Amino acid sequence: MIAEVIVDVSAYPIDRPFDYLVPETMAAVIERGIRVKVPFGPRKVLGYVTALKEESGLDVAKLKSIDELIDLEPVISAELLTLSRWLAVQTLAYEIDALQVMLPAAMRAKYEKFIVVDEPENIDDEDFLRFLAGRQRVSLKEADTLGLLNTVKRFAKQGILTVDTAVNQKTAVKKVRMIQIATEETLQALLDSIQSNAKKQIELLHWMKDRAGQSILAKQLMEQSGIQTAVLKSVIERGAATEEYTEVYREPEAPKLKDTAIPVALTGEQQVALDAVRHATDNRKAETFLLHGITGSGKTEVYLRAIKHVLDQGQEAIVLVPEISLTPQMTSRFKERFGPLVAVMHSGLSAGEKYDEWRKIQRGEVKVVVGARSAIFAPFENVGIIILDEEHESTYKQEDTPRYHARDVAIKRSEYYGCPVILGSATPSLESYARASKGVYTLLTLTRRAKDQELPAVTVVDMREELKNGNRSMFSLPLAEAVRIRLEKGEQTVLFLNKRGFSSFVLCRDCGTVVECPNCDISLTYHRANERLKCHYCGHEEHVPLECPQCESDYIRFFGTGTQKAQEEIAKLFPEARVIRMDVDTTRQKGSHERLLRQFSEGKADILLGTQMIAKGLDFPNITLVGVLAADTTLHLADFRAAEKTFQLMTQVSGRAGRHELPGEVFIQTYSPEHYAIELAKDQHYEPFYNLEMAARRQFGYPPFYFVTLVQFTHEDLLKVADFADKGARFLKGNLSPNTVIIGPTAAAISRVNNRYRYQCLIKYKKEPKLTETLQQLIKYYRTDWIKAGLTMTVDMEPASIY
Repeated sequence: MIAEVIVDVSAYPIDRPFDYLVPETMAAVIERGIRVKVPFGPRKVLGYVTALKEESGLDVAKLKSIDELIDLEPVISAELLTLSRWLAVQTLAYEIDALQVMLPAAMRAKYEKFIVVDEPENIDDEDFLRFLAGRQRVSLKEADTLGLLNTVKRFAKQGILTVDTAVNQKTAVKKVRMIQIATEETLQALLDSIQSNAKKQIELLHWMKDRAGQSILAKQLMEQSGIQTAVLKSVIERGAATEEYTEVYREPEAPKLKDTAIPVALTGEQQVALDAVRHATDNRKAETFLLHGITGSGKTEVYLRAIKHVLDQGQEAIVLVPEISLTPQMTSRFKERFGPLVAVMHSGLSAGEKYDEWRKIQRGEVKVVVGARSAIFAPFENVGIIILDEEHESTYKQEDTPRYHARDVAIKRSEYYGCPVILGSATPSLESYARASKGVYTLLTLTRRAKDQELPAVTVVDMREELKNGNRSMFSLPLAEAVRIRLEKGEQTVLFLNKRGFSSFVLCRDCGTVVECPNCDISLTYHRANERLKCHYCGHEEHVPLECPQCESDYIRFFGTGTQKAQEEIAKLFPEARVIRMDVDTTRQKGSHERLLRQFSEGKADILLGTQMIAKGLDFPNITLVGVLAADTTLHLADFRAAEKTFQLMTQVSGRAGRHELPGEVFIQTYSPEHYAIELAKDQHYEPFYNLEMAARRQFGYPPFYFVTLVQFTHEDLLKVADFADKGARFLKGNLSPNTVIIGPTAAAISRVNNRYRYQCLIKYKKEPKLTETLQQLIKYYRTDWIKAGLTMTVDMEPASIY
C-alpha cells in the first residue's frame, strides 16, 4: 500500500503530495487524515495522509517508508481534506498551510532532535561518556549547550551514534493524578497491623476510612487531610489506595453574565424568518439567508431556536462571532439554552484549552460550537446550520496565509452538508446585501425591535460649533449633561472611542515635527500608563521626549484623543463615576473580557469606555445612554469602505442603548455632521445608505461592482521593491485581459513597516478567466527566484482593506 503525504514544509517545490510506502504493521490502521512521521531528505518531518493507493507512478524500490503514525484516528475528516484543497486553490496558499489552519495550534508539530547511541562500547572520549552517564538517548540541545556538537558529528560519521528527530505535537493531553481509596475492610486491617509510631499514616488511614471506596484528586486529598506527599506514598505502598492518571479537559471559564429572560413567543417577523430557516433545514437545502434586522430586533433568538430545531434532528451547529469580547455574552446565552453541549473557540483561550475544546467537538461530546473565525473549521461531521453573527465584520477575513473569508468557507461547507447558512447583521456588508437583492441569498428582514421599543433618540453634535463656543474638551456640553443625568438616575452609559492609547501622536508646536517610528512611516502613539511612545505596527517603544528631536523646543504636546485620555477627562468631569475601560491594553490578560463585562453587567460600574470591541452585540438592560466621542476616526481613512465602516459602527454603537424597558439616547460627536454615513446612521436607515454608497461604488468602480485583488511587495531596499513591483505589474498587464484594470504599482498608504518598504498593485475586474492561472504563474516567479533576493510578496483575493 502507498500513502500520499503532504509534508510540513512550506516551500514551492514541495507543495504537492509525496508517495511513501506503508509498512505492513500499519496497513490495517492507516487512514486518510492521519498525521504521520516521515523521512524527508536528511530529516524527519510531520505529514498528513491525503490519499491511499495500491500503485505509484514512481519506482517502488526507491520509495521511503512511513516511520510512525502520530494518530490512530483521523484528525482531519474526508470533508475537511476536500475543503483544504479548495482553500489552497482559492487563496493561492500552500496545501500544508490550508491543512494546518483546520487544526488548533496545539496540534502543530514540535521537532526535537535526539542522539541515539548505537555502539556505546566504541566511544573512546571520557568527557562524552561522562555526559551520556549511561543514557542511550539524549537531547541534542543538551549536547549543544555543553559544546559537544563536534564530538557528536565525529561519532555519527563513524556510525557509533545516530541523530533522530522526535515529532510531537506542541500541547499534550492534560492528565490528573487520581487516588482510588480502598474498601473499609482493607483500611481497618491496615490500621490493626500498622506500628503505633507511624502517627501521620494512622491519621491518613482514619481520614480515608470515612471516604472508603471513593476516588479523589491527589491534590484535593492532600489539601483536605493536611498530609505530605511522602505519607500518601507510604500508605499507597501498603495497599490503602491505588493511583492512576486520568485524562481531563482544561475547561475555559464560563462567564455568568446577568442576561435577559427567554421570550415566551416570537414576534411575527421572527417567526417568518425562523420558518424559512427550518424549511431549508428539513429539506436539506444549502440555502444562504441574509437576516437583516435592526439592532435589538431579536436576531439571536432566531439563531437559538433554529439551532434547537437542528439539534432535535441529531445534527450540529457552528456559530461565529466577530470579536472575542462578544464571545462571553454569546457563550453564556448558548450555555443557558444548551448546557454542556456547547464548546467555545476563540483567541482568548490558552493553547491547551483550545485543544481540549477541539477534542470535545471531534469526539462528538458537544453539538454546538461558538467562536471566532477559526471555529468555521470545527471537526463536526453532521452540520445542520452555520451562523455568522455581525456578518459585515472585517475580522472574518484572515490577514495571513491562507487568506480566507469565513463566509466563503461557511457556504462551501453548507454545500457539502446540504444545510442553511445565516448571515446576520443590522448593517450587512454591501456585497451581501447586493447578493440578497439579486436573489443569490434569501433576504429575511426584522424591521422592529423584539420588545417593540422605539429606537434610541440620536443627537448628532457638531463639534465645530462646540469649538466656536470655547469648549475645547472632548465632551460636548449636551453629552456631558446627559452623562450627569444618568449618574443621578443610577443608569449605565457606554462611551465609544475608536482608538486605543492615550493620544494619537506627539507634535512640536514650534516646527510641526511629529514623533515617528524609526522602523515604520507612522507616528508613535502615546501611552500614559507607563509614559511611553509605542508603534502599533512593529512594537517599537521609546520614552516620551521632553523637547523636540528636530528643533529642541520644549513646546511639545500630545494631539488627538485616546481611551486613556478619555478616562482622565471623565475622572475630572465626573469624579464620582465608576469607570471600566475596555481596549486592547486592558484586555491583554486571559479572561479579562469576561471579568470586565461581568462587572458591568452586575452594575459595578456606571460608565463603560471602550474601543470597537464594545460596539457590537452587548445587551445589558440598564444601558440608556451611548456617546460616540469621535465619529470621524473611521470616516477619513484612505479606504473605499471608510463610509460603510463608519455607518456600520455608528448604527451598531447606537443599538446598545434602550434595548429593554428603559428608553435610550445616543449622542454622536463629529466634525462632519453633514456626511450621509452619519446622517443616515442617526435613524438606522440602511436602504437609503445602501443606495447612496452603491452609486458611489459604481461611479468609482469598486466592489460589489468589481472584484479586487491586492498584490503587495515588501523589501528592505526601496529601489529593489519598486523594481520588483514594476516587474509584477508589467507581468499582470501582459497576461490579463484588456478590460481588467491594474492600478499601480504605488507605495502603500503606510509605506514602511518594520524597516521594510511596501509597494502594491490593485487588480480590478468584473470577469477575468485567466486571473488564478496568471497569479499562480506570478507566485511561481516569486517563490523560485524573487524570494532569494529578500523580497516578500503576498496576494490577497478580495482584501478587507487596501491600505
